[in-house]
Amino acid sequence: MSICVSINPLPWESGFFSLNTARLEIDGDTPLAHALQQPCGLWQIKVAAERNDVIDAISQHGFQLVEGEADLAINIKRTERQTGVRIAREAQIPALRAAAGVAFRLSRFRTPWFKADDSSRFYAQWIENAVRGTFDNQCLIACDEQGELQGFVSIREQDGDARIGLLAVLPEAQGKGIGQRLLLSAADWGRVRQLNRLRVATQLSNLTAMRLYLRSGARLESTAYWFYRNAHDPI
Repeated sequence: MSICVSINPLPWESGFFSLNTARLEIDGDTPLAHALQQPCGLWQIKVAAERNDVIDAISQHGFQLVEGEADLAINIKRTERQTGVRIAREAQIPALRAAAGVAFRLSRFRTPWFKADDSSRFYAQWIENAVRGTFDNQCLIACDEQGELQGFVSIREQDGDARIGLLAVLPEAQGKGIGQRLLLSAADWGRVRQLNRLRVATQLSNLTAMRLYLRSGARLESTAYWFYRNAHDPI
């Protein structure tokens, strides 16, 4: 099967990782073989899990499976403010960067396509941007009675829904219901803005997160796979 794609350059990622990166979108106008002749250090493509035809086709062009992804949604009903959760401030950025760097060491931004510390750097920058209101609109943090950071969640408004960007609980605070409180706080953030759904994507390998979301009433809406191809891989 031959497929056609469109090319979506990723200038921010290209600059951050010092690697010319582009994402291919399915059902475009350019035959895949022709698109791959364009100069690019790393090609990315996300394919719905049910599109076996596309998966077979891109595999023949040297694409390799990187990670699976699940997208879930929770209907926002009645919510309430959660104790110990508040808006993150710029003074807390160093602690948040350190926490995100540890929490997201394993992701699709991994070797051999990226450097060993790229994933940690990427998510540390993401959470800093969320505190500053860049990309994600806001970052909420959970703290203990002494004010020590226990976890965080970043949220943005997207297409009429609230969407979680990052959610993590520090290792020493796990098993205390912090993740649930952060999730409920994100839902409350959406309710205040009169949004009806809270969406979140997570790695298929992250069973802890999947269990949290499903236990909280989320429904699984879609699954997909990420594939990469280096420029030097043969077509």
